[in-house]
Amino acid sequence: MTTEGAGSVNMTEYIQHHLHHLQLSVGDGVFMKLNLDTLFFTLVTGLIFLVLFLRVSRRATAGVPGKLQCAIEMVVLFVDGLVKETFHGRSKMIAPLSITIFCLVFLMNFMDLLPIDLLPWAWASGHALTGHDPAHAYLRIVPTADLNTTFGLSLTVLLLTQYVGLTHKGIAKFFAEFLTVPFQAPGPVGKVLLAPFNLLLRLIEECVRPVSLSLRLFGNMYAGELIFILIAVMTLGAAFAHFSTYLLGIGQFFADFAWTTFHILIITLQAFIFMVLTIVYLSIAAESH
Repeated sequence: MTTEGAGSVNMTEYIQHHLHHLQLSVGDGVFMKLNLDTLFFTLVTGLIFLVLFLRVSRRATAGVPGKLQCAIEMVVLFVDGLVKETFHGRSKMIAPLSITIFCLVFLMNFMDLLPIDLLPWAWASGHALTGHDPAHAYLRIVPTADLNTTFGLSLTVLLLTQYVGLTHKGIAKFFAEFLTVPFQAPGPVGKVLLAPFNLLLRLIEECVRPVSLSLRLFGNMYAGELIFILIAVMTLGAAFAHFSTYLLGIGQFFADFAWTTFHILIITLQAFIFMVLTIVYLSIAAESH
């Protein structure tokens, strides 16, 4: 095997290793596998959110706030104002829910800004110390780069929209809208004829929302993670005595800096879009047609 061929194989293995989850097979592993790294980092970011907000709320002062309290108050006031402008129903949970969604999704996205090899290297080193093969020490640290996470979040939003619709309209009116919206007819015969089309469109609408909501977040975060990996392989296996290594290293630094700067905007924007669409879907569910 030539040096070029070995480099390409190493690059492929490196990328595949970084895109493989730490998994636990349930039963025979065919029906279900748990991505333990996704579950762990989702729990960690959730705990960070809870501890941070509880700590700030208990130590909040009426005078001049600290930097952290000021930042959190800005987020809370911004989201609260957005909810008042967008959501026209009656529910005290929408604003806290929106803040939770924005902060939790942002923190999960923020994991992508950590050095791509830092935590996987630490995990592989621990594997080696315990006598296991570090080549099989898989770890992915961005929960939103896992479709299971984003789809789970979108399904939760779907269930919440049904709950808000039922509480605002009642059972009879809620299910009646499945057969009478969007096409309406003046007579009872027309309503019966249009009911199947209304039901079909409503079912399609309910299915499309969680799919689009989850794939948008997953696609952006997966692509961002993959670009960081591709930047990292620029100097993979390079010989430090070679002049090209220093050129690649300089290019890698600037590419990583530029993408990190741009990715900060992406992770914030994706958390904001997920939150706004959630508010919009809940508002639509609460409104009578």
